[in-house]
Amino acid sequence: MTENKKIHKRYTVTAALPYANGPIHIGHLAGVYVPSDIYVRYLRLKNKDVVYICGSDEHGVPITIKAMQEGKSPQEIVDKYHKINKDSFADLGISFDIYSRTSNAVHHETASQFFTTLYNKGEFIERTSMQLYDEKSKQFLADRYVTGTCPHCSFDRAYGDQCENCGTSLSPTELINPHSVLSGNAPVLKETKHWYLPLDKHTPWLSSWILEGHKDDWKANVYGQCKSWLDHGLQPRAVTRDLDWGVKVPLKEAEGKVLYVWFDAPIGYISATKEWAEQKNADLKKSGSDKLIDWEPYWKDVGTKLIHFIGKDNIVFHCIIFPVMLKTEGSFIVPENVPANEFLNLEGDKISTSRNWAVWLHEYLQEFPGQQDVLRYVLTANAPETKDNDFTWKDFQTRNNSELVAILGNFVNRSLVLTHKFFNGIVPESSDLLPNDEEVLKAISEFPERISNSIEHFRFREALNDLMNLARIGNKYLTETEPWKLIKTDEKRTRTILNISLQLCANLAVLSAPFLPFSSDKLYSILNMNKLQWVEAGKPDVLKNGHALNQPELLFAQIEDAAIEKQIQKLNKVKAKNESNAFTTTSAKPMIDFEDFAKLDIRTGTILEAQRVPKTKKLLKLTIDTGIDKRTVVSGIAEDFTAEEIIGKQVCLLVNLAPRNIKGIESHGMILTAEDHDGKLYFICPSSLTRNGSEVK
Repeated sequence: MTENKKIHKRYTVTAALPYANGPIHIGHLAGVYVPSDIYVRYLRLKNKDVVYICGSDEHGVPITIKAMQEGKSPQEIVDKYHKINKDSFADLGISFDIYSRTSNAVHHETASQFFTTLYNKGEFIERTSMQLYDEKSKQFLADRYVTGTCPHCSFDRAYGDQCENCGTSLSPTELINPHSVLSGNAPVLKETKHWYLPLDKHTPWLSSWILEGHKDDWKANVYGQCKSWLDHGLQPRAVTRDLDWGVKVPLKEAEGKVLYVWFDAPIGYISATKEWAEQKNADLKKSGSDKLIDWEPYWKDVGTKLIHFIGKDNIVFHCIIFPVMLKTEGSFIVPENVPANEFLNLEGDKISTSRNWAVWLHEYLQEFPGQQDVLRYVLTANAPETKDNDFTWKDFQTRNNSELVAILGNFVNRSLVLTHKFFNGIVPESSDLLPNDEEVLKAISEFPERISNSIEHFRFREALNDLMNLARIGNKYLTETEPWKLIKTDEKRTRTILNISLQLCANLAVLSAPFLPFSSDKLYSILNMNKLQWVEAGKPDVLKNGHALNQPELLFAQIEDAAIEKQIQKLNKVKAKNESNAFTTTSAKPMIDFEDFAKLDIRTGTILEAQRVPKTKKLLKLTIDTGIDKRTVVSGIAEDFTAEEIIGKQVCLLVNLAPRNIKGIESHGMILTAEDHDGKLYFICPSSLTRNGSEVK
């Protein structure tokens, strides 16, 4: 049975739990929180039983690293950012039923119970392994607590889980010259035991559930990523780790271990639902009601539709790992859809919290007071639903001024101003419809279903575009009928035109509510209307003849060049600071003795052949005449040089670097390059042609 044919008693909608180690930015909003809020607001307008769940993810290494950087405790960090983010979401109109946190006691209890249930059912496997350990700090090191040189591109500040230079996924033991970020010392290998969830055991069920069951209704990017994981073969995944911050593993033999954050965080949806029910029941008891809410049907009843809104970096956790956890526990439903979005860039560059390259929500709310809907509109119109998209301040301004102000706001204002001018703000009667009247009334009747269909299939950009098209129809109608001229010769006809225009305004108040809740409320107020349900949209007589309207107000205000220039300059300062920091990092390495330098054998050589290394972005395979021999060197320069342009180029290379296997190719040496403040690489080479093999001294 497909999802379209199912009758759902209720909906559980979750939005990815943001890490409480920093504020919310527009990438988070466009990817997860604005689309999920649109969907939930729509469901409420359809009078559906829905609970909208979110909260702070307060465990894991990113929290502890932030605490270490700021010289604070992890609890101080999560307390700070939980409040900032919770308040910011509320101010933007993100209408969570509860915004909880994973440091709450109810979450620790729920996550522990979940682990215990799976443990007692024998669903985990135990494994001992050798992991890096900091003897000075006396603790095992999480991947991000280890840095060193990437074995693939020789970048000397790679993390233990990934090289941010070449993008290769790593394990800490692969790093060259690894060191602990806690003490700076070289870590040692030490044996430790952990519990693993055998994902490979569940491959048959996952293949049937996803590849056969959701081929047609899941987004292509979600389905494709899941298929890729399944095709490559799933492996057991650790559910515990050696750390002192998190949910303690509820086993006597697991002293000093916590649940891995990827395991405990999604359980946060469940614990938050419990907390929501407890709060609702407390309110119901105060009011004297004996009809209490049970949280379990929202997670365990087959009549519930479970939807996860996430970014693409969380697809594997919500489509493969968490469903396996739910299925294995035995009493929970699994998600019916996971409409993950791609990433939003900023001014052509990837959003980066570490580089402060972002538009932060709490700052936007301070700098653009009363313009929450402008940001919601632009992020929806530019939503990265099928591919990465870009936010620019100029586009933000254009969409506000040319669309919200000039189309939606203009139509509403024209309709209200003309009604007040000609009919004292009283809704006039309609009569004797002409073909262009019928066209507008047809649009009014048809567009709610069109918008509804787009929302229910998670095509929010399409739905928003239809909303604006309906306003465009209204503007076109007024322009063509010219009631400001017609009033002089045909008052009856003018009454009909303005009646239809006002009916369209009333319908826009209903239909815009999921997307532009603040503007919808304002429009309801101007029209002097009570709020309506979605089912009432599409009617040609929402406003009754003789209904008194309130005074017109502008729904949206122009955004001036000065405000946009201020934001652009703000980003330019961030960019300049990043460039300056990048340029000065070369002096940060520790002093060495001359004897250490003397060990380096650097010589000139000529590149004879060059070709890209398949399935990589930065690697070139080079054949170099060193004057000593002809050798193969793999170098991470492909983003700055094409293979064709460097053939015949004389370079300097370190010839006595120990061979390394890089993507299956044995590399003998390292090309010397300089990186400027823009991140561009330049060859270090003789100022004039010299003999291959000449020593650099």
